[in-house]
Amino acid sequence: MAKATREDALLYHSQGKPGKIEVVPTKPYSSQRDLSLAYSPGVAEPCLEIQKDPNTAYDYTSKGNLVAVISNGTAVLGLGDIGAMAGKPVMEGKGLLFKIFAGIDVFDIEVDEKDPEKFIQIVKAIAPTFGGINLEDIKAPECFEIEDRLKAELDIPLMHDDQHGTAIVSSAGLINALELVGKKIEDVKIVVNGAGAAANSCTQLYIMLGAKLENIVMVDSKGVINKQRTDLNSRKKPFATDRTITTLGEAVKDSDVFLGLSIANVLTKEMVQSMNANPIVFGLANPNPEISYEDAMSARPDIIFATGRSDHPNQINNVLGFPYIFRGALDVRAKTINEEMKLAAVKAIAELTKQPVPDVVNAAYDLKRITFGREYIIPKPLDPRLLTIVAPAVARAAMESGVARIEIKDWKAYNEKLSDLMGNDNKMLRRFYDTARQNPKRVVFSESNHINMIKAAEAALAEGICFPIMLGNEEKIASIAAANDIDLTGIEIVNLRHDREEERRAKYAQILADKRSREGMTYDEAYEKMYERNYFGMMMVENGDADALITGVYTKYADTVQAAKDVIGIRDGLNHIAAMHIMNTKKGTFFLTDTLFNRHPTSEALIDIAKLTHDTVKFFAHEPVMAMLSYSNFGSDKVGSPASVHHVVNTLHKDYPEMIVDGEMQVTFALDKELRDKKFPFSKLAGRSVNTLIFPNLSSANTAYKMMIEMGLAESIGPIQMGLNKPVHILDVESSVRDIVNMTAIAVLDAIVEEIKIKNTTK
Repeated sequence: MAKATREDALLYHSQGKPGKIEVVPTKPYSSQRDLSLAYSPGVAEPCLEIQKDPNTAYDYTSKGNLVAVISNGTAVLGLGDIGAMAGKPVMEGKGLLFKIFAGIDVFDIEVDEKDPEKFIQIVKAIAPTFGGINLEDIKAPECFEIEDRLKAELDIPLMHDDQHGTAIVSSAGLINALELVGKKIEDVKIVVNGAGAAANSCTQLYIMLGAKLENIVMVDSKGVINKQRTDLNSRKKPFATDRTITTLGEAVKDSDVFLGLSIANVLTKEMVQSMNANPIVFGLANPNPEISYEDAMSARPDIIFATGRSDHPNQINNVLGFPYIFRGALDVRAKTINEEMKLAAVKAIAELTKQPVPDVVNAAYDLKRITFGREYIIPKPLDPRLLTIVAPAVARAAMESGVARIEIKDWKAYNEKLSDLMGNDNKMLRRFYDTARQNPKRVVFSESNHINMIKAAEAALAEGICFPIMLGNEEKIASIAAANDIDLTGIEIVNLRHDREEERRAKYAQILADKRSREGMTYDEAYEKMYERNYFGMMMVENGDADALITGVYTKYADTVQAAKDVIGIRDGLNHIAAMHIMNTKKGTFFLTDTLFNRHPTSEALIDIAKLTHDTVKFFAHEPVMAMLSYSNFGSDKVGSPASVHHVVNTLHKDYPEMIVDGEMQVTFALDKELRDKKFPFSKLAGRSVNTLIFPNLSSANTAYKMMIEMGLAESIGPIQMGLNKPVHILDVESSVRDIVNMTAIAVLDAIVEEIKIKNTTK
């Protein structure tokens, strides 16, 4: 991971719009009527409802999904007491994490007040605004009083994340580390170096998990906290040991677990070497641990080592906890975050670590395959499964412990809601996978010397959606697989250039020559093409030796399209193929065409594209409401693409009256139903929300979908091929593993439908 420079950090926070978060309206505001509903006089109605029943604030306002991140800047990261204003970038960052990991909105609030009593009163006064409160970067011991008082006096979820976030995540790591070394928490000797907020909370949670107080030694800046000391405050006294030891070195000797929440480089190699067999060392000082990774690993070959850093294995990161804990708490309108909810989070995070790691996580960290073990005792922060694992566990614990105001009864629906919330998955794509698993097909991965293709084949087999067939040199594929820890078990590899494939090359060449002889293709020309992966792979599909093909990771799509036309052919009644991207956005699912093939489509091509799009959207179980786009509206421009689109729409209305399609129109009118209906009441789309956009040329379509992706406005599935006789799908160049696997599921779905068509035809 490249080190971020000071200049990089300052530029990141200042470029474009300063800061990292903004407020975005969630209701229409384009008309005077909208504004009269949003504010005066319409806003009075929800106000009166809330006056009658305060709980309806969750129905009429953003309260239920709004968390306050509040700090007075007295203990900011490793920077200390830098003041409320200087801590604002951190609080904005916390808000960003809440949003991207759990879909929770945040107001960051920096309170310039160090007096605990005044701070408590300020937070209490503004609490009605929020569904939950995350206290942040408040120094000890004041943070203890502040949190205790606010939890007792407020009835919304509240947590000081510096304390409990670290405790929850490190507890999950500790549970797994102890399992790996075969030790029980009630037996191990634990040293906690640091006596601040996080250390206090971690120690208490470890005790709740079964650790014995008599087996714990806590060390502060003055040495071991023992009963001989007379300078201990009320937070330290409960952890004072009976042992007469005074130094960290004495405490660490013969211990099993070291938890560091202090400063860098206080733990030496010699201290680590003095620990019991299979020592567990969590060096969580920020930004550098109590002992460096290199020193820790060289000190003991049997060590399990964790830090707070992302550039080493086993990162103990609070982001594994707080977004999902608050998500679960908010979704049942919990009155508090209690110990049962924290323990549920601990167990959920620990269990997730033992499940197979998605390739998207490996790719995000540029790692080879990781599995539960000494270098993977805790999930990675970018693991998309955390939301659907931890939040439900917390919500369930809130309900069972009696602090939830509402109950979740349909847990499957709740998990789907969480998945849809983050865009990590969607109902449509899950349905594709489920269907493919019911009837997996043989899928050719033609460009199998590309690592993404190999990884995708492995992942698709593991998902149970297909039986992969990889085309390429078996030795080269095996070498790439070995270097990247990819398991090829169960994957067929076909070396199309090998002598043993001579008979099949000849057979395929003859079939292709016979098929294309009137276009001038000879047997010799066809035979030469059988040395090309796309031609050979497509012939496998054409001849029934495979059911579908995925290609295009690095081949020019024009060459691939020509091979597809030669081998597979275009469906009867059509002269063109097209490509669609499915875009999942906050405003719903949209289908965009043609995003890949037709550069400057003629009127005839646009008619074919519209027909293909209509059938494909219906294939994906959506009712197509199609807008044909242009830079002008309904005949206002009489030349160029507007005129062509105008002619196409007239033809479609005449020849295919069942299609809900209209245009030409600008995208603004396509997507704004009220504006369109008011301006163009004659439109065939009247009263309908458009879900399908057909572009006048490749440049506009390709630019639109890529812009949406790069701006973070949508996640895409595609490109989905439309118009070939059999399931051959051509990818975007350098498609990710995830994109390839998604397209594989669609290819299998395509093959299943093709199989059904053939059966119906032969009846």
